[in-house]
Amino acid sequence: MMSSSASAPTSSPGGQRGPLRRLTARGRDEAHRVASPLELFFDLCFVVAIAQAGVQLVHSVAEGHAGHGILNYAFVFFAIWWAWMNFTWFASAYDNDDVLYRAVTLVQIAGVLVLAAGVSRAFQDHNYLVVFLGYVIMRLAMATQWLRAARSARGAERAMALRYAGGVLACQVGWVGLVLLPEPARPWLFLVMVIAELCVPVYAERACATSWHPHHIAERYGLFTIIVLGETIAAATVAVKSAVDEHDALGELLPIAAGGLLIVFSAWWIYFAVPIHGHLRSNKQSFLWGYGHYVIFSSAAAIGAGLEVAVEQAVGKAHISVLSASAAVTLPTALYLLTVWALHSRHFKIGTAQQLVLPVTALLVICCTFLGDWAVLAAGLVSALAVVTGVILTARTGAREGGAKATATAA
Repeated sequence: MMSSSASAPTSSPGGQRGPLRRLTARGRDEAHRVASPLELFFDLCFVVAIAQAGVQLVHSVAEGHAGHGILNYAFVFFAIWWAWMNFTWFASAYDNDDVLYRAVTLVQIAGVLVLAAGVSRAFQDHNYLVVFLGYVIMRLAMATQWLRAARSARGAERAMALRYAGGVLACQVGWVGLVLLPEPARPWLFLVMVIAELCVPVYAERACATSWHPHHIAERYGLFTIIVLGETIAAATVAVKSAVDEHDALGELLPIAAGGLLIVFSAWWIYFAVPIHGHLRSNKQSFLWGYGHYVIFSSAAAIGAGLEVAVEQAVGKAHISVLSASAAVTLPTALYLLTVWALHSRHFKIGTAQQLVLPVTALLVICCTFLGDWAVLAAGLVSALAVVTGVILTARTGAREGGAKATATAA
């Protein structure tokens, strides 16, 4: 799946080799571009923070504080996702894999680990100081990378890199309010700062676009999706094991475990059913696609948290109703299905029947919420049925197109 020799340049422009090289743009048409070992390590470390956010979301929902839990989860997940996304697109355009580039990237990894250490305090005590410090470490490292790129660039590209660096640094000033402002004002500050952060790439690339690689970007997002889904399976497995060991409630947990596996397997299948890199042809398309993955990643991780909540409710550890526990699984599942359809699938579906599969599936999954103890299993079966339906419809469409081509050739 990866090749370090193909994923990073071995020399800088001009044939220079050594531990330090100019940080210059890579070609968008570069052949055999794949994720590097450093990028995969980066992803794994970021998922540690996502796991911490998921654990705290489970505690909040299980204790009946779903509203506060979801809000804190949105705060923390945005910080993790935005730092990950900024690095991913920068690396796609500028990764020269020299010593300084690696060192600054490792600083970003250190930042997300600091952020992960502060997640529990953010959820339980509404203290965002450690989360803020971790985020600042990541973002200062990102600004450093952009300043280094600006040093090697000229003209419009240099202006673009300086705009990125300036925008990143300016936003850090605004995030200070998350620590200093009273708690009721923080959601509004969060909304304002999210908009400001999202506008930085749009502003920076007005005159010059970065040379990100479509296939590389699609692979990076796909790999992160796999890692997040893997974390979901791991979290659910640990929850089921603990419940079985402590409560000997295998009968109550089997439907949840089976339904959860079907949901995650279907989520993987649906995401990778079509190759998306051919759709990423411009910044307008890529910005919408890239930003929309906040919902895909956060909902995928929330499915795992929901499965843990369902397990705790089944063994009497959660102080919520069966309906609430079921919703903790079905709602993020439906959101995931709808978002994947909007960003991926609809661009490749032919005909009304194919287009309706995922939206209808999302609606049916929501309806499964009201099936009591069988809600999770029913949602898993519905998700699996969507995969089967999609495969059949795609095969029929392919057969018709093949028959039409054969007829045309014979004529």
